[in-house]
Amino acid sequence: MSDEITARTLWTGDYYNEGSGKEGLFDKLKEECGVFGVYRHSDAASLAYYGLHALQHRGEESAGICVSSGDEFHYHRGMGLVKEVFNKDLLASLTGDIAIGHVRYSTSGDSKLTNAQPLVFKYRDGDLAVATNGNIVNALQIRQELEQGGSIFQTTSDTEVVAHLIARSSKDLVEAAKDALKRIVGGFAFLIMTNDKLLVASDPNGLRPLTMGRLGDAYVFASETCALETIGAELLRDIEPGELLVLDKDGLHEDRYTEEKQRKALCAMEYIYFARPDSDLNGANLHAARKRMGSQLALEAFVDADLVTGVPDSSISAAIGYAEQTGIPYELGMIKNKYTGRTFIQPSQELREQGVKMKLSAVRRVVEGKRVIMIDDSIVRGTTSRRIVNMLRDAGALEVHVRITSPPFKNPCFYGIDTPDRRELIASSKTVEEIRQEINADSLYFMSAEGLIAAVGGHNEQDYKGGLCLACFDNDYPTQVDFKGEEKFGCSC
Repeated sequence: MSDEITARTLWTGDYYNEGSGKEGLFDKLKEECGVFGVYRHSDAASLAYYGLHALQHRGEESAGICVSSGDEFHYHRGMGLVKEVFNKDLLASLTGDIAIGHVRYSTSGDSKLTNAQPLVFKYRDGDLAVATNGNIVNALQIRQELEQGGSIFQTTSDTEVVAHLIARSSKDLVEAAKDALKRIVGGFAFLIMTNDKLLVASDPNGLRPLTMGRLGDAYVFASETCALETIGAELLRDIEPGELLVLDKDGLHEDRYTEEKQRKALCAMEYIYFARPDSDLNGANLHAARKRMGSQLALEAFVDADLVTGVPDSSISAAIGYAEQTGIPYELGMIKNKYTGRTFIQPSQELREQGVKMKLSAVRRVVEGKRVIMIDDSIVRGTTSRRIVNMLRDAGALEVHVRITSPPFKNPCFYGIDTPDRRELIASSKTVEEIRQEINADSLYFMSAEGLIAAVGGHNEQDYKGGLCLACFDNDYPTQVDFKGEEKFGCSC
């Protein structure tokens, strides 16, 4: 009985890193979701499987694929990793040449199978499936209006709002989708499929990434270019903010659902942390961009030390850049255990107190007796940074100087990143010096916003703030947001 009580105090879901905005063993921002689409390929389901596998880092909670054979949908969704949800026989049953797929990390929607995407519906013109990455800021308001008008929702996912708006419209699919997309506010990348069509849309600010590729005569779409590389597709271009692509028997039609040009604001955290280093955003490779961030950090905040190390995996590129700029050797000062992400065996309370030793280990022979520069991508609550700094000290590091490749994270995200309540963000209430003391570092420096914009590259110099959304750092949101109940916002997927 005592073990059961202990388990319940450690987490509320089926495994310890499941959940929404709450601190688990590792205090990091949670990935959003990933989408993948295929139009007119005989092996659409298998392509979607491999594409989702490449996007697994964007969501580890559930996965799903829906395929159209023209006459009907074949789909499967499940809780867990892509390789756990699908097998050879299941994929063979998903026949058709149009497919959309989704990997999910829930934040605002409940963690259960009914919310796994793609969401699939029957409506007046046949079958409808929807998959999205992002967040609809005004979803609750629209949902309440629809429910008052008689709509019955099957899930707690905000994505269902768009399906209802389309289904209730008397217009054809494309015009109904345009009207629906005009009504919603937020950051999103949508894939909408019927029996014979695929619609692809990006929000008016381009907050969430979405790319288009070509594989033979087929078109493919993905949240990141690494998924296109995985299946051998040629990258064509990014989907533009406010753009709506329609693919049907007559080919690809490029359209827009809003002519009003809005500020381009791609999520800066995609560059800093979320996207895979082999992906490209706005023509800029992520590994190269992160190396430039490290180099910029060195220019802004040099400190004499014996070695530079990065917190695996997202900060390794930046650590290499810092080392190259300063001439201080880069060393593998920490090792990541890649097999602790989803475990049904709870970590002991002692392990939680000790910190990140389940997932990270300091290389004692490397850091012992050395002055260490530790590069990381962000500090959220500060708990993980403190644990890592103390872990390096326990391994014999004489000094630990922390350098962060982002400005202080002070504000919640309303566009698809799982962030805690503003009051739990350490930078919202503490100065840099107070944070330094809190994490037990010898020195601490956050990248300047100007340095981040310069390091990212690939943007138009005419774009406001380099075409990035920096709201989590500077409170300048590209859309209107409602701060009431802000802790509930995350990824509506």
